[in-house]
Amino acid sequence: MEIWKNLLLEIKDKTAYLTVNRPEKLNALNRDTLQELGQVLRRLKTDNGVRGIVLTGAGERAFVAGADIAEFTGLSQEEARQLAEWGHHEVMDVLYHFPKPIIAAINGFALGGGLELAMACHVRVAVAEAKMGLPEVSLGLIPGYGGTQRLPALVGRGKALEMILTGDMVDATSALQWGLVNHVVEAKDLAVKCEEILSKMYSRSATALTAGINAVNTGLRAPELGYAAEIEAFAHAFTTPDFHEGVGAFLEKRKPNF
Repeated sequence: MEIWKNLLLEIKDKTAYLTVNRPEKLNALNRDTLQELGQVLRRLKTDNGVRGIVLTGAGERAFVAGADIAEFTGLSQEEARQLAEWGHHEVMDVLYHFPKPIIAAINGFALGGGLELAMACHVRVAVAEAKMGLPEVSLGLIPGYGGTQRLPALVGRGKALEMILTGDMVDATSALQWGLVNHVVEAKDLAVKCEEILSKMYSRSATALTAGINAVNTGLRAPELGYAAEIEAFAHAFTTPDFHEGVGAFLEKRKPNF
């Protein structure tokens, strides 16, 4: 277990368990926490012993209950722009384009920047008691870490605008129905469910997983480029050792050794 100022990191059985550790602040994202997240993600990206990440919050009350609003006080327009750009570049976009699967284990409140953090992950699993929302309009703001873009991609324009313009929270059942989360489980089963999903992914080709992430993201970012990206990734797969192992295993009626 590595103990950072605002994070905990444990690597076990190919999985990095990354925990935002500010329970007294409901794990709110201050600048120091975002900096640490960026540093850890860069390291895990090149760690060949890590195939996936579970991202969660410390304690039982919150995943991440938003940004640290105290840090917003006194910011100029240009400073606010720089803060949003920095958060996108250093953390949110890194998560979204990460070449290994990342699961957000939503163990409580995921609000504002916390929900944006979860939406940047590839898969979301929530406890039944979780509450999610983008309450920025109640502060005279809008989401600044990708919420206005990633929420519509998950739930559609109408639901996204309802959440963003009311600032209201939704419960886990509604989040599941809308497609905001992939699974809802009891709190005792949260880690088990995340590990179950990752275990299945680990039995597949790592190079294919990365290619799949990239192709999906390309199509969402630039729909006119999506099909071409898929075709190119499909063709490139034929050059990889994983393709030869996977096809060989299929023909030999055995499990592939990825």
